[in-house]
Amino acid sequence: MLTVVIVIHLMIVLSLIGVVLLQKSEGGGLGMGGGGAGGFLTSRGTANILTRTTAILAMCFFATSLILSILAGLDRKPRSIVTPASSPSAPAAPGSTPLAPPGGLLDTLRGGPPEPAAPGAPGAPAAPAEPQVPR
Repeated sequence: MLTVVIVIHLMIVLSLIGVVLLQKSEGGGLGMGGGGAGGFLTSRGTANILTRTTAILAMCFFATSLILSILAGLDRKPRSIVTPASSPSAPAAPGSTPLAPPGGLLDTLRGGPPEPAAPGAPGAPAAPAEPQVPR
């Protein structure tokens, strides 16, 4: 469904660009002098047809834009930035650290900074011993 609406939307966009470019400039903006086609599509009836076509294509463009935005929002689900991401379905490898602490971000912040691990505790990185230099 989404692909069909996108294709229709693109066809409307291309048609709208073509119809707008076919219209005669009435203000002579930027000194271009009202079009250089030398009488091509200059009758008043043609101008009315192009104006109506532009209005109809603009309404269709607006409608397809709304439809596309509604279709894009259907799959969107609300989510919280405070709770951690859902854990992966496969169990973590032994010895690996979890991606997010349990309890969420707010619980982690309420608890204060993490306590440093004891030097001999398992899992704590062991720092190399500094050599004692006699003085």
